[in-house]
Amino acid sequence: MLLVALSNKAIGLIVGGVIALVVIILIVWIISTRNSFVRLRNGADEAWATIDVYLKKRYDLIPNLVETVKGYTKHESETLENVIKARNMAMSAGTPDDKIDAENQLTGCLKTLFSLTEAYPDLKANSQFLSLQGQLESIEGDLAQSRKFYNAKVKAFNTKRELFPASIVAGIMHLKPRKYFELDSEEERKNIKVSF
Repeated sequence: MLLVALSNKAIGLIVGGVIALVVIILIVWIISTRNSFVRLRNGADEAWATIDVYLKKRYDLIPNLVETVKGYTKHESETLENVIKARNMAMSAGTPDDKIDAENQLTGCLKTLFSLTEAYPDLKANSQFLSLQGQLESIEGDLAQSRKFYNAKVKAFNTKRELFPASIVAGIMHLKPRKYFELDSEEERKNIKVSF
């Protein structure tokens, strides 16, 4: 009888130990998965902040570019106003999703601005315009690299967020998918011929 009581007690302790071990493993996994999401979210936030730095440089450069073009293109005021309006909308966009949409609109307006130079040969030769154009090209290159980096971080975040069983922790954390920084229209995906 004593042996049976000891074996029942031992079985109870073993079962209790196994349950405790499973609970501990589950808690450690939840904490690890949560920390992984925090790292991914912060990485995407950092990548977005880098894009913001280049966008700020771009915003600061656009008024100088517009003023230079304005001197040569007096009757193109609507195009110039659209560029400034798109710049202001992009600067005031709040969320990253809104900023992505506003940036795509600004990019389209800048393409229109650069296409004006075809009709104004003197503008093509203006050293200030050429300098501003070079600076903008450099910023656009940096932006393109930053967007690629941001999109890679967003992909890692969104993928982990959707994979089971990590999706359970993502649901507990109320994590929403992040939007990629991509072009919205087929027209924007086409190469534009710009020659100065």
